[in-house]
Amino acid sequence: MAWKILVALAISVLFVAPSYSTSRRALNHPAAETGFRITLKHIDSEKNFTKFEHLQHAMKRGQHRLQRLSRMSSLAASEESDVQSPVHAGSGEFLMELSIGTPPESYPAIMDTGSDLIWTQCKPCEQCFDQSTPIFDPKKSSSFSKLSCKSALCEALPTSSCSDGCEYLYAYGDYSSTQGVLGTETFTFGKVAVPNIGFGCGEDNEGSGFTQGAGLVGLGRGPLSLVSQLSEPKFSYCLTSVDDSKTSTLLMGSLASSVNTSGSSNAIKTTPLIKNPSQPSFYYLSLEGITIGGTNLPIKKGTFALNNDGSGGMIIDSGTTITYLEQSAFDLVKKAFVSKTKLSVDNSGSTGLDLCFTFPSNANDIEVPNLVFHFDGADLELPAENYMIADSSMGLMCLAMGSSSGMSIFGNTQQQNMVVLHDLDKETLSFIPTQCDQL
Repeated sequence: MAWKILVALAISVLFVAPSYSTSRRALNHPAAETGFRITLKHIDSEKNFTKFEHLQHAMKRGQHRLQRLSRMSSLAASEESDVQSPVHAGSGEFLMELSIGTPPESYPAIMDTGSDLIWTQCKPCEQCFDQSTPIFDPKKSSSFSKLSCKSALCEALPTSSCSDGCEYLYAYGDYSSTQGVLGTETFTFGKVAVPNIGFGCGEDNEGSGFTQGAGLVGLGRGPLSLVSQLSEPKFSYCLTSVDDSKTSTLLMGSLASSVNTSGSSNAIKTTPLIKNPSQPSFYYLSLEGITIGGTNLPIKKGTFALNNDGSGGMIIDSGTTITYLEQSAFDLVKKAFVSKTKLSVDNSGSTGLDLCFTFPSNANDIEVPNLVFHFDGADLELPAENYMIADSSMGLMCLAMGSSSGMSIFGNTQQQNMVVLHDLDKETLSFIPTQCDQL
């Protein structure tokens, strides 16, 4: 089988604005019980980049994120992890607009499915990076309250101390960190105000990965994350494709699974979420195989398995642009596309992608082999634009995938135009084909 790509459309990658404790806290606000909607914007959406410039900038960040995640996995699997503070993914590709405090102060926050803590920069600021909005002053908010050292959320912190309330240190894989006081506040998402959200009031924030926003919202699996603090711990996002001017959508709580799907329920693909005690924040999936052009690749069994020491495995991540596969598997994927795509391979390396093809300028459409990811219980066949990027002006078509060592990552390009539903109670993840700009 093959998909056709219309070259005239100059198909490109998406560039728009991953066990919990019994300490999960139910929210009291009635509106929160039905969930809420948040608009997402890609961090490069306002920059005047060409499609491939968008790709190259996002891939550069994605490669750095892959290095951080791989380093974290390696540390967790080594004896060193016993004497070092835990590190988390940090940064990401999407911003959400929210408000904090009473009266509410608006600020943009980075969405990160690879970490847990929610935090923003706070006064008095000993070390803060420049941000586009005023730094939050907890003394001016009537709803701010410090958390005690005996609170469940304080005890869930990887590193904390007790002085003037619960003081935290939260480190990220690129050596960025936030340090301050853990408190509770009213967060407003659109018109929905949600009280008593535990968050970090950061007075010492260091690193280069956060300058796009004024803080970060963790959506990981641990008790500190926004999703774990909701009365109904589930969320979904739907990432639009191609056009940078279109925003994407994040749905929280019960609203996350209220998406109306057109077509058969068979289009919904559901797979279990795998737990990794060494990296409890991440959403691991069980990838069992890959089919290209009708051929099931001879990938060695266990290539994508999560090892007993916490290394390996595959995570799904909204903050990584393209999919990265363990080297031996990627080599087979690359070989299959070369043999089944009737175009010459471009070896110029001009795009930074591992595999590109040249095509005639007079071509109206191009057939590309179909691609199916075989997850546990879910055979996910991707549309061509979710893995092939074509640009007629450059005369190139490239595979939006790369290689990794150890950990594999299912990136956001492969997730575009589908609702990706994370259900932490059922411990499942579902893919629901959807036109995201119409959601």
